[in-house]
Amino acid sequence: MIRRLLLALPLAAIGAFWFWFLTTPWPVTLRFRDPSTTAFMRMRVEQAAAAGEELEIDYRPVPLEQIAPAMRRAAVVAEDGRFFEHGGVDWRALAEEVHWSGDDDFSILSLDDWRALAGALRYYRANSEKIRGRSTITQQLAKNLYFSDNRSLIRKLEELIVAKRLEWFLSKDRILELYLNVAEFGPGIFGVEAAAQHYFGVPAAKLSRYQAASLAATLPHPLTSNPARNPGRMAWRRDMILRRMGGTGPVETVPLAPASVDVDEPGIIGEAVEPDTPRAEPADTTLTGEPAAPPSVDSVPPYEPRDTTPG
Repeated sequence: MIRRLLLALPLAAIGAFWFWFLTTPWPVTLRFRDPSTTAFMRMRVEQAAAAGEELEIDYRPVPLEQIAPAMRRAAVVAEDGRFFEHGGVDWRALAEEVHWSGDDDFSILSLDDWRALAGALRYYRANSEKIRGRSTITQQLAKNLYFSDNRSLIRKLEELIVAKRLEWFLSKDRILELYLNVAEFGPGIFGVEAAAQHYFGVPAAKLSRYQAASLAATLPHPLTSNPARNPGRMAWRRDMILRRMGGTGPVETVPLAPASVDVDEPGIIGEAVEPDTPRAEPADTTLTGEPAAPPSVDSVPPYEPRDTTPG
């Protein structure tokens, strides 16, 4: 009896793992359709209802070509400078975040690597609230689509799995398009089209570099720092993004169009380039200094929404 039990336990554990792995979302249908809602939208509605309020979701997905190139560039510069290089997870950044001490190439046969993994997991569990988080755009998309803002280890593992699946099934263009369409930009405001209309009274296709950088600066804390609330902190991050968009930051944080894009086609990040026109190289590859610390909230004038009433 005991022998059978000892044999059944590992089999049950293996079965439970595969059940969990296979039931984690598979984003296959996102190749050809936009989601009607997301887990993050539902979570915000539930949070509002729990507080006795009603939250109306403003969500207007648009194709990538209807999003200004400046907005696409600003999002990548601000959130994931190696977006076109990694496969959904930036392992180098993640290793730095959890104090990984093993080899760059993990080996299941290496006892030292297993010890390093155990140490990294212990560090994450003990410091999950302090870790700044270096989630890639693909990971953020996975979280927005299927999960919540819970920072548990299991949720993080699920996010990593779905991020890899997103990269398997979708192109980088599609991932960026979905991300910009479902990202949160303020209370009830989801997607860059809704944000552009709400804050600036223009469609996403007409966003200027300044406006695009402002929206990209809103992404880390959309409920507490956006063009309508605490704009001083948002402006500080916006100015840093504008500097990097201008080509003064490290090369890897100011990506141009992927190498696979023909020069006579509009790139995902850059503007259209004439076939015989060489790409301009950044004049400098180092930052000349970060902007000063953000001003205090009290020193920032109140936001005045743009008057879009027809004259």
